[in-house]
Amino acid sequence: MQHMKSIFTKEVIDIISATRHDLGPWSLDSARKNYVSSSWRIGGQDEASQNLTISDAASDVAQNASRVEPENVAAAGDLLTIDKGVKDDSDGHQLLDNPVIVARRRLRERRRERRAFELVKQDDEELVKLENAAIQRSKGVNSAVLGKYSIWRKDNENENSDSTVRLMRDQMIMARVYSVIAKSKNKTDLYRELQNRLKESQSALGEANADSDLHHSASKRIKEMGQVLSKAREQLYDCKVVTQKLRAMLQLADTQVRSLKKQSTFLSQLAAKTIPNGIHCLSMHLSIAYYLLPPEKRKFQRSEKLDDPNLYHYALFSDNILAASVVVNSTIMNAKETEKHVFHLVTDKLNFGAMNMWFLLNPPGKATIHVENVDEFKWLNSSYCPVLRQLESAAMKEYYFKAGGHTTLSTGSSNLKYRNPKYLSMLNHLRFYLPQVYPKLNKILFLDDDIVVQKDLTALWSIDLKGKVNGAVETCGQSFHRFDKYLNFSNPHISRNFDPNACGWAYGMNMFNLNAWKKKDITGIYHKWQSLNENRALWKLGTLPPGLLTFYNLTHPLDKSWHVLGLGYNPSIDRSEIENAAVIHYNGNMKPWLEAAMTKYRRYWTKYIKYYHPYAKICNLSQ
Repeated sequence: MQHMKSIFTKEVIDIISATRHDLGPWSLDSARKNYVSSSWRIGGQDEASQNLTISDAASDVAQNASRVEPENVAAAGDLLTIDKGVKDDSDGHQLLDNPVIVARRRLRERRRERRAFELVKQDDEELVKLENAAIQRSKGVNSAVLGKYSIWRKDNENENSDSTVRLMRDQMIMARVYSVIAKSKNKTDLYRELQNRLKESQSALGEANADSDLHHSASKRIKEMGQVLSKAREQLYDCKVVTQKLRAMLQLADTQVRSLKKQSTFLSQLAAKTIPNGIHCLSMHLSIAYYLLPPEKRKFQRSEKLDDPNLYHYALFSDNILAASVVVNSTIMNAKETEKHVFHLVTDKLNFGAMNMWFLLNPPGKATIHVENVDEFKWLNSSYCPVLRQLESAAMKEYYFKAGGHTTLSTGSSNLKYRNPKYLSMLNHLRFYLPQVYPKLNKILFLDDDIVVQKDLTALWSIDLKGKVNGAVETCGQSFHRFDKYLNFSNPHISRNFDPNACGWAYGMNMFNLNAWKKKDITGIYHKWQSLNENRALWKLGTLPPGLLTFYNLTHPLDKSWHVLGLGYNPSIDRSEIENAAVIHYNGNMKPWLEAAMTKYRRYWTKYIKYYHPYAKICNLSQ
């Protein structure tokens, strides 16, 4: 180093001295060995000529560093092939770093590269070990062990009470996939074997939804299916092909689900409009018994109370004897002063005799009851009533009875709901003529026949409706119960007069102020909207849409505990909400008198039926 003072500047000597502890003993001999960094090798030369010593390179650079010119910088860069040994001076010229600094930097980079290479190599080795272990594990998989027949189904590691059923179903899915692939590749023997195992597994699975329902041969079938699946996987497994087949199966299953949903809609709507055999039988027997009675025995007692405005009056329009009996029985059983309650029943001529006979045989205690025939209301004719005029028209019959063309079970039909007889029955529209039916009453509580009364309702007559005509529970807790879900707001008659976000309310339990009704001419308002809807441009179905229009801004909201809805379609109503309600409503297709009724709600209805009655026994009515 002392001999090289004439070559290197004082700063270079200081740097070399300061780095001796990092680099170890430094000598020219050690630099002549083959440990020179690649960054000190000249590009384009053979390996022998590239093994320049640091002293040679350093002396060349040192001799030229003092007289370096801009045009020589590129040549020096080629000589050293370094990318970080160049910097700018204050005049903008490029100058080379001190070669010792470059050497030190390159040595550090080489160490980092070597360490990174060792780590990558170590990682690669570990990855290969893991892959080999996974391959060995897959070869040793016992296909008959639950949750392990398929190495790509990690969720099957966690067994539960029905894991066997799920395992069999998953095995069958993969067997179908492999059978399709085997057939496409002409592997006839494997295809036949997969098909046989599928049939056996299907037979063992049957209709089971729980492990306890499985046939005793299930475990054997699982083992056999696992073996053939392993065989198929070895011969046929291709990720892309399997994915395509699974996607095709998923699309097919989706199509089938849509078809089944249509069929379910068809059947539920069909069930909703049918009368069960037991109720039909009851009606026939009661009708015969009624018309065999002498005329003097066909009258109810306490008829003088029918027009007394100081009593509690109920309006019930129904052609279902059993449903009407539940409404009356549940109301009376929960009333405190039964003698003050008066029931006004209206039915059609087909059920008039049966309805009379039932309540003659089963009078509602001290309460008063009266049954009328809607077909005897002479004032209710097509010249006065727009809806009756429309119902008698050929266009309306065409719409209701032939809407959507032919309906089949395989396709289902959303238009089947148009064909429900209630839309063609004046019993459904009679609610808009309450003052005409009961001209001497001030207030009346309207009840649907698919409700059950659970508390005394007399407090409803003392509620101040604040000048409104209709007292009802609002149903706008969810968006689909607002006006825009029932009415056509693209029609200017609707859009100009109503708010699409206005809150809907429920029919089924409604307190009507008949005096305010007459003052507001509610029936006239209804006639106006019904006439405008002759071509069904404002709404399609039912009495709720015209009710929303007729009683717009004329409905007083009642507390929700008075009337809880949804027992005919919503399976998730809270039990406490049901039991705390004054009235529960089975609105929807799953009526409590149908087999399609939801079992957990049906008991609230059946407890008010007299199954011990002789006619109920004759017609096999049972819980």
